Amino acid sequence: MKHIFVVDDEKNIRDILQKYIEAEGFKVTLFSDGTNVYQEMQRLKPDLLIIDIMMPHLDGLELCKQIRKISDIPIIFVSARDGEFDRILGLELGGDDYLTKPFSPRELIVRMKIIFKRIEKSVSAPEQTVINIRDVAINTERRYIEKDGQEIKFTTKEYDLFVFLARNKGKPFTREELLQFIWGYEFAGDGRLIDDLVKRVRKKLENHESTVELSTIWGYGYRVDD
Repeated sequence: MKHIFVVDDEKNIRDILQKYIEAEGFKVTLFSDGTNVYQEMQRLKPDLLIIDIMMPHLDGLELCKQIRKISDIPIIFVSARDGEFDRILGLELGGDDYLTKPFSPRELIVRMKIIFKRIEKSVSAPEQTVINIRDVAINTERRYIEKDGQEIKFTTKEYDLFVFLARNKGKPFTREELLQFIWGYEFAGDGRLIDDLVKRVRKKLENHESTVELSTIWGYGYRVDD
């Protein structure tokens, strides 16, 4: 049975989410703020976290920063802040998804299942363990990327984007196709999420003086050239 942490300072939201998530056969642990989540994660080993951004004591973004130092566990942000900047910031810090309040608990369940399905598929699929592209080596089993023996640290979504393009080197993809692969459904009008991811991946490759190129196909999308 998968274990879900729900971290939200609004009791009615915690109660509603617990009802819906448990009805799907998951175990749920509730938190009213982020103070003890980090410690309880290491003790209870949850499978996914649903985190409100605006909370007292320790907000969701700071909590995510703490968690990403030790774990790639899936994180879904929920927030009353619906600006594009907030969504991009949440995803940039390592969030796997972002839902704006008020939202449908059923939609949240669907997005949780999509994340779990992708994880299970990546574990069971017989894929190439090491991908070499120019001067970069990707160990997909360890989720480790290096250049000349030095790790290039990517967030979860940066890693997903880069590995997907590296596996399909030379083939261009539209922003919509990349959104579909990385998040599992369409983010209507949010093609800039991909532009932002590409920009950050390029910057990290440049900082390590890598020769790998993420090429822009004007009017279409992106590809990785070998």
